[in-house]
Amino acid sequence: MPDLSFSVESAAAVPFAAAPTIALKLRITNADPAEAIHTVVLRSQIQLEVARRRYTAAEQAHMLELFGDPDRWSQTLRSMLWTHASVVVPSFTGSTHADLLIPCTFDFNVAATKYFHGLDAGEVPLLLMFSGTVFYAGPDGELLVAPISWDKETKFRLALEVWKDMMNAYYPNSVLLSLPRDVFERLHQYKMTHAAGTWEQAFEMMLAEPGQTVLQ
Repeated sequence: MPDLSFSVESAAAVPFAAAPTIALKLRITNADPAEAIHTVVLRSQIQLEVARRRYTAAEQAHMLELFGDPDRWSQTLRSMLWTHASVVVPSFTGSTHADLLIPCTFDFNVAATKYFHGLDAGEVPLLLMFSGTVFYAGPDGELLVAPISWDKETKFRLALEVWKDMMNAYYPNSVLLSLPRDVFERLHQYKMTHAAGTWEQAFEMMLAEPGQTVLQ
């Protein structure tokens, strides 16, 4: 029965994708180099191991919404689920490579986006936990099926610049902000009432009104 191991060799943004996407280059190796693997249906849960890196004072301030005051981080700093991803790996013997595609969002209602945006430099420690199904050739050439053991996992340190450069390419000098519809309607009314030509102008006008509640 196949005994697969996994490692991540590199990471890069996918060029010209429909949405921001990072490709993790997986190396998949079977313990028996002569065993014929027909197909692997591979699933992965990817976690951000946020406690496995150091944070500057500025980064700590950016993480206040996620983890609270740094004095409490011994209790609040826990691994975060980033996403799930899957890939179908074609036939191979010995070892092969596959791209595990991770769709990314710039929605600041998503904790992972807040986390990545709040970092200034360095790397993001990832933990990839694998599951799935292996289709392989038996001793007489018959097709056999086996599950991937739940203890299969690997770690990888994702360079932050990969994420930041990707988002800068898709959203140059801009961010996405999701608002409740009633708040948007009040903002829209403010924009029309003050004859603001763009949303940027409307926000700048509001920010220039210290001490005033503009969303009532």
